[in-house]
Amino acid sequence: MKIAEIRKLSANELVEKLNELKAELFHLRFQHAINQLDNPMRIKAVKKDIAMISTVIKENEMK
Repeated sequence: MKIAEIRKLSANELVEKLNELKAELFHLRFQHAINQLDNPMRIKAVKKDIAMISTVIKENEMK
């Protein structure tokens, strides 16, 4: 997900997307623990998306 796409989302959509990504990260970590993860780089990508969304949420709170 690109930062420009994230900035276009509303506050409610950002929170919803953040919750979805956190749930996905939980499942990816579980799969990684039991050695069933096909793409381990997906964990890094999801963490990056979570960080970008969290940053945009904080930026919006500062305005």
